[in-house]
Amino acid sequence: MRPSLSACGTCSVCGTQMVPIGHEVIRTEIRYTEPKLERIEYIATTYECPRCKDTDEPQFVKDEGVPALIPGSYVSSGLAAHVMYAKYVLGMPLYRLEKDFVRLGARISRTTMASWIIYCSENYLQPVYQHLHRLLLKRRYLMADETPIQVLKEPDRRPQSKSYVWLVRTGDDGEVPIILYHYTPTRAGKNAEAFLKDAEDGFYIMVDGYQGYNKLKKAKRCCCWAHIRRYLLQAIPKGHEHDYSEPAVQGYMYCNKLFEYERSYREKGLSFKQIYNRRLKDEKPVIEAFLAWADRQNPRSGDRIIKALKYINGCRPYMMTYLEDAHCSLSNNLSENSIRPVVLGRKNWLFSDTQDGANASMTVFSMVETAKANGLDPQKYLLFLFDQRPSIEMTDDELDQLMPWSEAVKAACGE
Repeated sequence: MRPSLSACGTCSVCGTQMVPIGHEVIRTEIRYTEPKLERIEYIATTYECPRCKDTDEPQFVKDEGVPALIPGSYVSSGLAAHVMYAKYVLGMPLYRLEKDFVRLGARISRTTMASWIIYCSENYLQPVYQHLHRLLLKRRYLMADETPIQVLKEPDRRPQSKSYVWLVRTGDDGEVPIILYHYTPTRAGKNAEAFLKDAEDGFYIMVDGYQGYNKLKKAKRCCCWAHIRRYLLQAIPKGHEHDYSEPAVQGYMYCNKLFEYERSYREKGLSFKQIYNRRLKDEKPVIEAFLAWADRQNPRSGDRIIKALKYINGCRPYMMTYLEDAHCSLSNNLSENSIRPVVLGRKNWLFSDTQDGANASMTVFSMVETAKANGLDPQKYLLFLFDQRPSIEMTDDELDQLMPWSEAVKAACGE
């Protein structure tokens, strides 16, 4: 019979106290610790000079401590960062966050939180945003996309009017990523032109087929082959995906061939110079054959194939631009991935009440998405910025130390 421990820890055979002879992990569990809000009071101390106190000019000094993040407000750097993280990373509307704070014992209204976001964005995040914008305009490879949002209170516009978010980010060129968002009341191409007006001549920009990007006269425009392929995929009749006599299937296969080549270059770890040479050898003939195929198409019916061919013809001037420089991408997928957080967030918080709120939201989105792209914890990065209190008086060298790729920031905010 195998000996066992009794309730008192003695041997069941002889009654001797058992002693430990080894340890092993038998299971693990994850425990949830309830978050909490703490009220912190800052005490100011007043000092006097004991020698001068009985003179005609007694001397006093008051230690005011660190100023409040927002004058007259109880919000801390950590609370402001958490509110922004909840809304712009987790997609939580402020009214839900308001209810969560009530559960934690604090009544913080959504209006109050919105005012915090606007104030902190305008006073602390905007200097960082503007510095990132200046750095973005120096880059040679950019990508862009846009998506609609709703802003209720715009001058001379109905609340139901459609406004826009523009995304402009750096390309897949191996350098540090910068991702910026910009709100405008309309989708007019002049908005993209204004945002990029100080960019250097001859930069490359990867975009979809929207003609508003034609306003970018300084840019060499690349078209997105993923969009072309998507239009053709949608044009394939159901059940005919492997019918190679179907025109949309033929066009789709040309596009797939380009992506297969790109994938093989990455898997082989080719240099940019090698990619440039291989693209000319492998991909240029595919594009030429694709254009010849498109010229032969004259569909009499089928709205989707007609729509796909119309889109293809609109992209013709830009189809081969990416062949000029191997740092250019074949698709705009990075932009689509970067604009997705705005699209998902919009489904939850639905609209911005004012233009100030829309601008603040785009600034915060720019901070958190650029932080994530550089391997940072976005909430820690917001907290870091609020603790540092960036200002417009800072020099470019000082702002450089607050960039997501600086060594100090990576050490403080790494995931």
